[in-house]
Amino acid sequence: QVFLVESGGGLVQAGGSLRLSCAASGSIFSIVRMGWYRQAPRKQRELVAVVTSGGSTNYADSVKDRFTISGDNAKNTVYLQMTSLKPEDTAVYYCHAVVRDSLVPLIPSDYWGQGTQVTVSS
Repeated sequence: QVFLVESGGGLVQAGGSLRLSCAASGSIFSIVRMGWYRQAPRKQRELVAVVTSGGSTNYADSVKDRFTISGDNAKNTVYLQMTSLKPEDTAVYYCHAVVRDSLVPLIPSDYWGQGTQVTVSS
């Protein structure tokens, strides 16, 4: 079993910054990729950003040039630095990881964190 623990959410004014962290632990053989999704009220969950173990990144168009995702392979941790925050960034942010479990290393599995609230006031 793999566990994802998120931290760093909160309330911030528009134009401000926040940094989210997500640490993976448990029976990890290797991590394929980690990323962040978000879900606003009455909306579907959407991809925000993802980083692979090799360092490749991908961002939603709505956050490009404002958010930066990075990973620390040694710590099995992913970070999301969010700047120039807008009220429309308000959502629950979920950490996601694709992990090769040490018990079943040939088959990657998806894991989700419990979510952290980000609220941006205007």
